[in-house]
Amino acid sequence: MVVKVYISRTSGDMEIKSRQQAVLQILDSKKIIHEVIDIAEEDNKEQKEFMQKNATSIGATAMEPNPVHSLPPQIFNDGEYCGDYDEFEMANENKDLDRFLKLVPEEVEIHTSTAEMKISSNQQEEINDT
Repeated sequence: MVVKVYISRTSGDMEIKSRQQAVLQILDSKKIIHEVIDIAEEDNKEQKEFMQKNATSIGATAMEPNPVHSLPPQIFNDGEYCGDYDEFEMANENKDLDRFLKLVPEEVEIHTSTAEMKISSNQQEEINDT
């Protein structure tokens, strides 16, 4: 699983540039391995379309409050959408970045099999008999 950050190095929006820089600095400081995908590069047209199709948060800015497509930075873990800058920042502030980036399972369920329950029950009976 690879964290992918979709950015645009040619954006004229200073808020987008600042957000992109903050995301990348935080990932670097926490030593989280990530791939940067510049959707402004001609070779990344398919990646840009993927981001626009699969990002569910628009990442609106003061300069562009109602964008037609989601604005960078957008964060994915492989093909699974994590969120935009605001969601990233909130997860970072709440010390929940690993879960946000889908680096850890959402929930770990513990299942006890019938056999384990029977053994446990038998052990309790042995204790009661002594």
